[in-house]
Amino acid sequence: MIFQTLVLNLLGQFNGERTVSAVFHLLRGKRSGQTIQDVGIFNLHDYFGILPKLNRKQFDEQIERLSDQQYITILPENRYVISELGQTFLNQPMKLSFDGWHYRGNEHIFFARLSLIVQTLSYHTIGNMKFAPIQQNDQIQLWVKNFLVRHQYQNGELQSKLLEEIISSLEKIEVDDREKSIVVNRLSGVNQPGFTWQQLSNHENLSEMDVQLLYISCLQSWINEVSFNETKFPLLSEVATQVRIELTLTESANTTAKLFKKGYSIDEISAIRNLKSSTIEDHIVELAMNERKFPYDRFLSKEDIEKVLQAIEDYQTKKLKVLHEVVPNLSYFQLRLVLARGDNDTWN
Repeated sequence: MIFQTLVLNLLGQFNGERTVSAVFHLLRGKRSGQTIQDVGIFNLHDYFGILPKLNRKQFDEQIERLSDQQYITILPENRYVISELGQTFLNQPMKLSFDGWHYRGNEHIFFARLSLIVQTLSYHTIGNMKFAPIQQNDQIQLWVKNFLVRHQYQNGELQSKLLEEIISSLEKIEVDDREKSIVVNRLSGVNQPGFTWQQLSNHENLSEMDVQLLYISCLQSWINEVSFNETKFPLLSEVATQVRIELTLTESANTTAKLFKKGYSIDEISAIRNLKSSTIEDHIVELAMNERKFPYDRFLSKEDIEKVLQAIEDYQTKKLKVLHEVVPNLSYFQLRLVLARGDNDTWN
């Protein structure tokens, strides 16, 4: 039900201006120009890439259920409309919070490191270091080995300090105890293997996908807490090293951004990088999404921006074709720049 509610809410935020596939690509974190642009236009940063392994069959099953329950009506070409019943359902707020834009699945790296650290320390307390590691990834194993050696795990102090940080940091985050227990129950120790998704599903009386969403929501909140409070949680913040994505631009867009900030025009950057102007425009839009102090005056006047925002409000749409008909003097690129910033409130 949690996954179903999430999908319906995202369909509601797209407001019928995209196909149902847009939600699928958003949840998977597709790095296409269209999906990245949609993140900015519809203010969907929180949900980007929260389910990078979501398969199409799982997603389509939810769409079919929403249709069968008459929350939505599927139209030709994979489009949809939300029914009155669906709109009533949308009035119920989403209780989970995410930070997908800054993680995109990387939260699992944090947990992989932590789970192997906890398992190793657990076995160390009984003097048995011959065990099957819960994490088989070579990079994770090497990282954990270096972490343990660096903190002199053999003297026994690391275990108590880490436990104290885990308890105090989990107490700080504003997440239901149910979500916290799901995360903790995934940890393994001596004679206490971590719960599988199926076991958690049975224990919580939820689908495996719903359990995973609760887990991801809690994990992202937890990593934010320890990352923003390094002095309070030095061990956990170290475990979270390079997990949160601060440079949110794609590598190619970042290269374009560096040239743009040096004052090069779109045409000049296109020539330097041997890329189409439309590709450079995509990069500039991505930059505008991520930088609060983006120099819009290089492309738009204040009056132009106000006209676009007024058109969005008057026509209740973010469709480029409609907006271009209302403000024909602006190019699609200029319209996309305005949409990348969001609605009126974000311009104040």
